[in-house]
Amino acid sequence: MSTNNRFWRAGLATGAALALAACSSSGSGSGGSSAAPKQPLVIGASVSLTGDFADPGKAVKNGYELWADAVNAKGGVLGRQVQMKIVDDTSSPNQVVTNYQNLINKDKVDLVFGPFSSLLTVPSSQVAKRYGYAFLEPAGGGPAVFAQKLPNLFFVQPAPVVKQGDVFADWVLSLPAAQRPATAAYTELDDPFATPVAENIRLRFEAAGIKTVYKQVYPAETQDFSTMMAKVAAAKPDVLVGGTQSEDAYGQVKSLVQLKFSPRFMFLSNGANSPVEFPDKVGAANTAGIMSSGDWFPASKAYGSDEFAAAYVQKYGGTTDTIDNTSAEAYAAGQLVEAVATKTGKIDNATIVATLHQGTWPTVLGDLSWDAVGRPNGSFALIQWQNGKLVPVYPANVAQAQPVSPKPAWGG
Repeated sequence: MSTNNRFWRAGLATGAALALAACSSSGSGSGGSSAAPKQPLVIGASVSLTGDFADPGKAVKNGYELWADAVNAKGGVLGRQVQMKIVDDTSSPNQVVTNYQNLINKDKVDLVFGPFSSLLTVPSSQVAKRYGYAFLEPAGGGPAVFAQKLPNLFFVQPAPVVKQGDVFADWVLSLPAAQRPATAAYTELDDPFATPVAENIRLRFEAAGIKTVYKQVYPAETQDFSTMMAKVAAAKPDVLVGGTQSEDAYGQVKSLVQLKFSPRFMFLSNGANSPVEFPDKVGAANTAGIMSSGDWFPASKAYGSDEFAAAYVQKYGGTTDTIDNTSAEAYAAGQLVEAVATKTGKIDNATIVATLHQGTWPTVLGDLSWDAVGRPNGSFALIQWQNGKLVPVYPANVAQAQPVSPKPAWGG
């Protein structure tokens, strides 16, 4: 047999094999071919489901999963169904690093979202940067986060956390001199989120002539607040500023109730902004007049807010007044991924980083934009407990009620 004939017969056999393979892979019935389904878009996140940050951590988880449900109902991201892979970091900085290393290296997730708190965001964002992952994080905006100068990080809130205190200071200092507090006390969790919020307020108050009569920074493991709050009560400050997270906020209020000391003004940086956990832990009647800061409200007209609120109530129950704004912040992280994909037609980490550093992005929190290190460019609202609900009271352009001062006595 000639060499040409051998090559011709070999080619014929190969062609027949390819034809057979094509037939066997075609859809049955119609005889036509169908496109292979797209691989899911797997997004990993380490969230505090146990430990000190368990309450807000669960709110983060709710927001991530609610967004995944919403986008999947619309066909996914660029046709890819979203799968959230959420693991518990037990509120531990060591565990959070292990979790992100495993999500990226073992689970090979496509993208990652951030954890709860600046304490956990700082080390985990370093892991994401090392492996070239974008890091959209809804709950870590302390100065230490941005001091890292990471170009892949985006804090998904309207402003850095120190501005959470600014809005309270702005309101207090806008009051007529006769209505302002003359003295202040500061109780501050040793935490990269909580301490800077309280310290920023203290510096502004002292510059305005408000005298500091007590200040205490306490470690994260503190559980008994009775001695500390007894010293606060003895100092009789007009205003108490708590640089708090969650359990410590509840503990401070419960101790003050037992001591029967109620300051004229009270601001807690976190914990008091939880619409369900705070009244449950301190008693609904003891919430009246306490202030915090927020970025999402039931009556918000921000992009997708109505859909978010309706879907949340349908999935988790309750009413729109019981939605934790931490869930809205986590949901917004997903909205940003979706928006980048819609704009660019791509959904990889490099594209997310480059695209979010340009322009302004509508979310349930309002329009967001960032500087080169992921620091947001907007501002927060001052919120207050009134008639058993959290309502925005300052500034005027977002207020739904007038601020109440002085704060009602406990039980009022």
